[in-house]
Amino acid sequence: MSPCKPLHVPMHVPMQIAACPHVSDIFFFTIPTLSYIDVPMYIATVPNRNSKPTVLLRETWREGKKVHKRTLANLTSWPEGKIEALRKLLKDELPVDSERTVVVERSIPHGHVEAVLTAIRKTGLETMISSRRRREEDLVIAMLATRLLHPDSEPHTAGLWRTTTLAEELGVDRGEEGDFHATLDWLLAKQGRVEKILAAQRLSEGGTAFYYVTGNTYDGLPRAFSKSLQAQTRIEDRPTLVCGMLTDPKGCPVAVDAYPGTTGDLSLVPHMVEKLRARFGLEHVVIIGDRRTLNHLQIERLKDFPHIGWISALRFQAIRKLVQGENACSFVFDGKDLAETDSAGFPGERLIACLRKALGEERSLERQELLRATEEELSKIAHEVSQRAWRPLPKVEIARKVGKVLSRFRMGKYFVLTIEDGAFSYARKYEAVECDARLDGLNVIRTSEPSWKISAEDAVRGYKDYARVERALQGPKGPDLLVRPIRQRSEDHVRGHLFLSLLAYYVEWHMRQALAPLVSEEEPFETLRGRSEFSAPVEATEKQIFEETFEGLPARSFKALLAEMGTLCRNRCRIGPSSDGVLFCCATEQTELQKKAFDLLEAYEPNSGETFAGNIGLSEGGYRP
Repeated sequence: MSPCKPLHVPMHVPMQIAACPHVSDIFFFTIPTLSYIDVPMYIATVPNRNSKPTVLLRETWREGKKVHKRTLANLTSWPEGKIEALRKLLKDELPVDSERTVVVERSIPHGHVEAVLTAIRKTGLETMISSRRRREEDLVIAMLATRLLHPDSEPHTAGLWRTTTLAEELGVDRGEEGDFHATLDWLLAKQGRVEKILAAQRLSEGGTAFYYVTGNTYDGLPRAFSKSLQAQTRIEDRPTLVCGMLTDPKGCPVAVDAYPGTTGDLSLVPHMVEKLRARFGLEHVVIIGDRRTLNHLQIERLKDFPHIGWISALRFQAIRKLVQGENACSFVFDGKDLAETDSAGFPGERLIACLRKALGEERSLERQELLRATEEELSKIAHEVSQRAWRPLPKVEIARKVGKVLSRFRMGKYFVLTIEDGAFSYARKYEAVECDARLDGLNVIRTSEPSWKISAEDAVRGYKDYARVERALQGPKGPDLLVRPIRQRSEDHVRGHLFLSLLAYYVEWHMRQALAPLVSEEEPFETLRGRSEFSAPVEATEKQIFEETFEGLPARSFKALLAEMGTLCRNRCRIGPSSDGVLFCCATEQTELQKKAFDLLEAYEPNSGETFAGNIGLSEGGYRP
């Protein structure tokens, strides 16, 4: 209850104040009595020569030009704290009772931990790992959750556990580096069992699966498991690893494997795929890689394996030759900004063109700015050459200056240059600029799969999922799961680390599906099928434009939504002094966005009608007891 403003007192108040044994009684019982009086009162201190000052409670009012005062009570006998509390009360300040003050001793982020553990519970992942709860499984779940919340190497995760409620929820408040290594060994022994269960859920026997291939250098890999990049990179003696992830056609991860080498040498990939096909009973596996991984030479090797297909993309030079060459192909785009064609230069393949208008406009503006900047620098050189009449610049010096400008802006192909001793001129190739402008925003996907197996939308979506898989397995610049740095020193620990990353990506994939209505850059796989954003995600959706959902809730990125969930804290509070106060815990009240996110996670059914559907052997409140 807040005090009345201004505070006034009737004539009978002194008897009530004198009878109050505590300051709190003044606050709770006196204020209602004073709410209707218009005479203000205050505390006056009157000094005495040979004794302590007299403290008086007075009232004051004005009649005409004269101010009247009246003493209501003598408070000299009151303790100093009680007088000070009453003085604050009369000044509209609430008195503070140290014995009744609520102190928040610590606030621990909890909401994002609960969200991740809820997703793990809904997917039944802990039941796949182990049939009964044990310390190794708790450590695995904690390491998995940390890779989603705060990605780091395993030895550094123990300190991060205590910054959230993860250590309290799983009982892993202490962890040593040796425990992590033993846990990775224990998890690696479970890999075959877990991948078999995931394949039974996500893959149909005799069906089709996607296989993503990526590779990069890592720190800390054992030399027996890695090879030097040598000519492939300028960094000598850096170990490199090629990783392959098997997913269902929707992009949900199923299995992961790795072998030493670089993406420039993928000779082992077909044999690895054949083993996976026989292991999971798959009729056909489609390898997906970027322009560098699945180049023309690698695709020619894959043609020797009839049960292996591929999805890749054409480089810009190949697209220009396809559109502007002698046997130029024309694309007729539909309402989805997709077009299919074939070419004699790519026999037995489908070419799917994707038109991304927003990206095309961005590249066009960028080219115009670079052309303008190049012309400004070239004009300065031309002016300098023309001013050197007495001592003309030699041809070599002019070429050196022009070369610096062209290497800086990389626009040399759009200019005709004339360089002589003491003379320099340039002209823009408008026809070359217009030809390349017609290719802005155009991307061409190449695949060996017929349309009755994989539609154009699914082929494009499969290729675009490569970026997310690459972030999960490589992580040089991705915001989500960072596999790097790998600090392991044995081959088994490296494989265990990669399998842990697969499980974290599996949980993230399902969380993105469940939270898609709240995530600005995400839509469920089923709703993306057949939409223009399916092939051109750079064009903003309504959630990205208005930054809110259809229900009026703010739309966030997946990472920002997890951070928003983390503001939901578990607070440890105390009433009274720190020595003998009363301790209790309370949680931060949920916002509308947080409540909606938890509702979506609870209602999500990742594997409805399948073996591990929902919460087998799990409690309703969170992690399995």
